[in-house]
Amino acid sequence: MTYYDVFNGDADGICALHQLRLHEPADDAVLVTGVKRDIALLARVHAGEGDRVTVLDVSFDKNRDGVKRLLEAGAAVRYIDHHYAGELPEHPNLEVLIDTASDVCTALLVDARLEGRYRPWAVAAAFGDNLTDAALRAAGPLQLNERQLESLKELGICLNYNGYGASVDDLFFTPDDLYRRLRPYTNPFVFMVEDPAYEELREGFHADMARAESLRPELETDTYAVYVLPDAKWSRRVGGVYGNALARRRPERAHALLSMLPDGNYQVSVRSPTANPEGADDLCRQFPTGGGRKAAAGINALPADRFDAFIAALQAAYGKN
Repeated sequence: MTYYDVFNGDADGICALHQLRLHEPADDAVLVTGVKRDIALLARVHAGEGDRVTVLDVSFDKNRDGVKRLLEAGAAVRYIDHHYAGELPEHPNLEVLIDTASDVCTALLVDARLEGRYRPWAVAAAFGDNLTDAALRAAGPLQLNERQLESLKELGICLNYNGYGASVDDLFFTPDDLYRRLRPYTNPFVFMVEDPAYEELREGFHADMARAESLRPELETDTYAVYVLPDAKWSRRVGGVYGNALARRRPERAHALLSMLPDGNYQVSVRSPTANPEGADDLCRQFPTGGGRKAAAGINALPADRFDAFIAALQAAYGKN
């Protein structure tokens, strides 16, 4: 029997898996992951009779064919996620826990399943997914001081930041390497002190954010703003986390960040207003390679000639006062 751990390469996917494997160790599991936007991951899994596949924080809708193929091959599939799923099949070898509420992330679903055993990691993941209120609610029973909360927040943001990029060449660490670095640590505060990878991430994050803060919106109204970022590794790394920062700063406004890709197309991150976190997924699914969740979604590669169509769709979704 072979274990396969399939997970999104952002904070939520990594922390969800970390909690599960602290509780159910499987150090020899085959790790399947990629950049945050690389979500059709089950196409890379070739499990068979008796194998066990755990899938975390990637859309069921984008992996439906892969799930069907694995079930037909005799594998058991456990699927935990918070993105749009579409219709879910019934099968004795399929276990599904999916909640698309705007204040839920995969690591919080795992935390509830494990009755809070490794909750600081779930809190970090929720902060990384820009779910500040949910993170603070989850942290309540931990009785953390303000400094500890800020440390978990920065950890989640930095883990999330590392997942953004057009390819793993844009990242500081491949997501599977970053997960392996976390794996020895039950306590995230110890990880932050002992592993030098964390300081490298922090430095990279703050440098990239300083570049982003110099940008001015390409288009701006009371209800939405559009930023266009240059073709550079730093802009593809920072697009999502800078979008989260803008959403916290202006909660009544939607934000779209378009980072130019080397081929002239755009990698898009959309944040719905945090005061009404709805519609980002519906907007992005109007375009090929688009998807996500209600509060935060994206388009992997928006063709340059669809720029105006995207702006029109953004205005239709968020242009009403």
